[in-house]
Amino acid sequence: MTDGDNGRANDRPGGETPRPFAGVVFDLDGVLTDTEHLWEENWTSFSGRHNRDWAPSNTQAMMGMSMPETARYLREHTESTDDPEEIAIALTDWMIEALHTGRAEINPGAADLVVAVAARVPIALASSAPRRLIDAVLASTRLLPHFTATVSSEEVPRGKPDPGVYLEAAGRLGLEPTRCLGIEDSSNGIKSALAAGLTVIALPNKLYPPGADILSRCAAVANSLSEVQEALLSRLEMASTH
Repeated sequence: MTDGDNGRANDRPGGETPRPFAGVVFDLDGVLTDTEHLWEENWTSFSGRHNRDWAPSNTQAMMGMSMPETARYLREHTESTDDPEEIAIALTDWMIEALHTGRAEINPGAADLVVAVAARVPIALASSAPRRLIDAVLASTRLLPHFTATVSSEEVPRGKPDPGVYLEAAGRLGLEPTRCLGIEDSSNGIKSALAAGLTVIALPNKLYPPGADILSRCAAVANSLSEVQEALLSRLEMASTH
């Protein structure tokens, strides 16, 4: 949603108390890359190979899960006898193949956003994607050098909405979570960042948008990455003057 017709991210009612923001933590799938639909295709394909249907409710249940959690969920859903580690490898291989064949694309404006924000403050990534995929995506998009830290939720005890991945990302930046801004698109991702203590700017997922109750807890809601960039830079500038 926007503030009238001026294309600005919609700040939540009541405004914000200026904080000394010193870092930004990005989600990957759905924020920097257009890959959410590929994950759903991946899960649907896996289920189909095991003669099980896949429904939107299954996708919603899995959003934010770490790869180990995802593999266990799929094993239970399909009653597969495959080892969860083997399932995780197969799912990750599928996504990397999609990346190498040009199907996993960076979102328009993502590169400019990352470069612009990294020039102001250190940035991190807090993603549900497995480490192998994170590294492959950031290498292929040439964005890796701009990130001070990257964290996969497979590297913490639990995936989103647990705050662990955001707490770890802030920690690797050497910052208290309250000094970080988080950029998220999903309900579980927003819950994770908020629970960790970050101030969140939402870019709602178009296929599975967060509910109004979750969005009301965000500092701003944007329709595009250009709006995210404006909201981020204005808050970083605001923080630098207080």
